[in-house]
Amino acid sequence: MNQSPYIFEATMENFQQKVMEASATTPVLVDVWAEWCAPCKQLMPLLEKLANEYDGGFLLAKVNADEQEQLTASLGVRSLPTIILVKEGQAVDGFNGALPESEIRKVLDKHVEAPEEDPYDKAHRLWEAGDAEAALAILTEMNQKDPDNLKVLIDLAQLKAEQGDLETAEQVLASLPPEEKMQHQAKQLAARVKFLKQSAELPPIKDLEMALEQDPKDPNALHQLALHHVLGENNAGAMELLIRLMQVDSQYKDEVAKTTLIELFDKLGNNNPDVRTYRRKLYTLMH
Repeated sequence: MNQSPYIFEATMENFQQKVMEASATTPVLVDVWAEWCAPCKQLMPLLEKLANEYDGGFLLAKVNADEQEQLTASLGVRSLPTIILVKEGQAVDGFNGALPESEIRKVLDKHVEAPEEDPYDKAHRLWEAGDAEAALAILTEMNQKDPDNLKVLIDLAQLKAEQGDLETAEQVLASLPPEEKMQHQAKQLAARVKFLKQSAELPPIKDLEMALEQDPKDPNALHQLALHHVLGENNAGAMELLIRLMQVDSQYKDEVAKTTLIELFDKLGNNNPDVRTYRRKLYTLMH
């Protein structure tokens, strides 16, 4: 049972006092739901999270449609979940169905004073919602105020890499202290930036696959197709091709297969099962 002071079960008996009258001072978000409703169960944790995050900015009233049929009917509910925002005794907004968190926030923020949010958390929320420019603006401002914040620096590098500005990403990574460059996130990002740079002029995947059909030992095709797989997050496929390249020509391009495998291991981390598998294969080939 949720113990939050901002969340309660609404019934026909308490609705007038706890929702209609309470909304004179604090907006109340009414969530009409049911046990059998999958979207309801998807939405409810988000609403509960936001109720606690807004820290009393609004109250969340949960109405079980099966147990409160009369109340549900009086609210004019036709589908579940139905969300109604009550303010000063009036329904002022709402929605049906399970919306993503970003859309729910937009509804709330029209009527509820948003809580003060940590800038770093806000940047990541915007980033995850797909607003990279807004996230970049916040992180840039944080960096200007605190240039030694390494978390912000690495995030800036990652955002720049995602936007295709690989030179800036490299410059930021190069500016990190030596011990920070060895941290997993920094090593992972450095490897990805390198793969992105290498991929700039790769032939199409179909051309490389055709080349390998004609000559399964074509080292150039093996290497380039492996890079395609890395960028497509098919890491096991990439490592398999790199092992094949080592078997064909371990010295190809100054041992690029071994170097790329090690970079991939760094990118994925030691706990990745594919890393453990292919690290053993690499060790076997080298000894």
